[in-house]
Amino acid sequence: MPMAAPPADLTGLSLTEIARLAAEQRLPPVESWNPTHCGDSEMRIARDGTWYHQGSPIGRLPMVKLFSTILRREPDGSYVLVTPVEKLDIAVEDAPFVAVELKSEGEGPARCLAFRLNTGHLIVAGPEHPLRFEEKPDGPHPYLLVRKGLEALVARPVYYELANIALDEGAMPPGLWSGGQFFPIA
Repeated sequence: MPMAAPPADLTGLSLTEIARLAAEQRLPPVESWNPTHCGDSEMRIARDGTWYHQGSPIGRLPMVKLFSTILRREPDGSYVLVTPVEKLDIAVEDAPFVAVELKSEGEGPARCLAFRLNTGHLIVAGPEHPLRFEEKPDGPHPYLLVRKGLEALVARPVYYELANIALDEGAMPPGLWSGGQFFPIA
């Protein structure tokens, strides 16, 4: 039975509703599929989360959402699109997803942070979906684990929201709580 699509933004949902929707997201068992490698998909995911095929952006979000469900990270760090019968390489410039919206409820250790990805998927940060912050030459890059080696780059405006939350709470070292876990901001 197909699930209802999450709303366009998180403002009208409680964290309980977001957590329920996130748990209902069913994905194909790509980790158990081991087909023969078939070549290159001629696809790439840009740093801003835009998916391209043969140099042209894929403009249909339902198509991007479908491809995102069969994306897998290999042990060597490469990315592939995998089905039960074929495996194709896909280039990923930074992270395959982008966290584009944040909803925060609670304070301190009772806080929960929910994110909407550019694909519409919902993720609640916590032990199974940790946040990490990596310092790069162009500044901090926050990431959220989506699933088995696949991360979402947290969009700059969302990162600023996270930084404001961390500053307001005044934890030392600065960081964020979500799902009972503390995530230090490097």
